[in-house]
Amino acid sequence: MEPLLIYAAAIFFIGFLLLRRPYNLYCAAAGWTAIILSILVDLPHYIFVENNFMYPLFGILGIPFLAITIPEILRNNKLTIYLSRGAAIAFLIYIPFGFYQPLGDWLIAVVTSEVSSLLGLFGFGAEKVAWNMIEYNNFRVEIILACTGIQSIAIMLGLAYCVPSERRQKLMAFLLVVQTIYILNLFRNVFVVMAYTGQWFQVFPEIASNGEIGYESFFWAHNVMAELGALIFLVLLALALFKLNPALGEFAEGIVTLYTEKIMKITGAGKDR
Repeated sequence: MEPLLIYAAAIFFIGFLLLRRPYNLYCAAAGWTAIILSILVDLPHYIFVENNFMYPLFGILGIPFLAITIPEILRNNKLTIYLSRGAAIAFLIYIPFGFYQPLGDWLIAVVTSEVSSLLGLFGFGAEKVAWNMIEYNNFRVEIILACTGIQSIAIMLGLAYCVPSERRQKLMAFLLVVQTIYILNLFRNVFVVMAYTGQWFQVFPEIASNGEIGYESFFWAHNVMAELGALIFLVLLALALFKLNPALGEFAEGIVTLYTEKIMKITGAGKDR
């Protein structure tokens, strides 16, 4: 079900870019709905198999997000139109790698080789045992498309290009996003491989274990440390993009204000006592 919803979201957001109003607005609303549903339908896997807390959190927050975003899109709110444009651009960047397997596999193979080389430079005895697999101490780590950084690159470029900008700003944003995320993601993978195969974090199994031997180290390294670190880094990268293009900062401020006011109105927090 999840892959079908991702395909549907991609089609809807491409429709948002190509169609005229009001049909493009309907496509944007449907695209956001498909994205949130793709997370919600896979919640049992994230919670019970991967012990992943980040995606379930996004899925839960996605419900009020849709409740606010869809009406604003249908009202042709400029802020949510820019937000939808960013999502559409992100899909256009991701689609070649995510939906065309040979290209996605090529990227996975490149990242696997570079991670293996970095591990060698650090003197860590891990071995590349397949085009997408690294092994050490009888523990294997499979590099998948999500490990390549392409999703983060697509999202941040979508953010960078969702508002009008000059050609120089577009070029600088591209160089900043692609190079920085790609390089840091390699070191993120190196850390996860070393921590898991070296069994660095075998603690609190009541929280981290999923029944697999040694999974606790993967949980703490990948699901907690790496994901929180990536989230902090993406926030800092967004601030750099705001500095590069002030209009992007104004857009972000407008989005925060819009959703804050809507949430306060829904919850009644803004009412005078």
